[in-house]
Amino acid sequence: MNPPKLKPKPGQVKVVRALYNYTAQREDELSFQEGDILYVFDQISDPNWWKARCGNKTGAIPSNYVEAHTEIIDTPLHEAARRGNLNFLQQCLQQGVSATGLDTVGNTALYWACLGGHLDCVNELLAIPKLPLNAQNKIGETALHAASSRGHCEIVALLLAAGADVNIQNMDGETATSLASPAVRALIASSKHKSIPTYSYKPQDYADDSD
Repeated sequence: MNPPKLKPKPGQVKVVRALYNYTAQREDELSFQEGDILYVFDQISDPNWWKARCGNKTGAIPSNYVEAHTEIIDTPLHEAARRGNLNFLQQCLQQGVSATGLDTVGNTALYWACLGGHLDCVNELLAIPKLPLNAQNKIGETALHAASSRGHCEIVALLLAAGADVNIQNMDGETATSLASPAVRALIASSKHKSIPTYSYKPQDYADDSD
């Protein structure tokens, strides 16, 4: 006997890619094509028929079909940020994928966008209210560490303007300034930091499989 599914946290979205076509049999069902991205947002109301979005359409999909004929996309927002895919990143956010989710090594999507130098993705993520700007990964690094170490001056300037903390140390005792190029160090030294609320994670925030 399979254990019961746990109720997802608010805002949790399961993101899958369809491996086959499915044609709706009723008006309230959702048709999709091979390769479509499906955002499953309700697996609880009816375990046999999940509610999902595909593009701008919403409807029911058969759960047994989805489980058998889809590929789960782990941390889709992180993947979009890592690759600099702004369209996919925006779509994930619009469909309810959490911007505060962590990947397996504790990185936020913002961290990956900053590491890759994807300015448009960074701008998109920084517009999200209460984004945990100073979240540290498993080696203690923040998004500012990532941008500074790669010499992404424009992104460093955005992070500083948003209130990134330049004094946070990683597990080696290094701050973002320690890892920075001369140009980034000068930028950090000349910046005026704003005092804004700091939002951080609690251990229970890690314990869901949403992005």
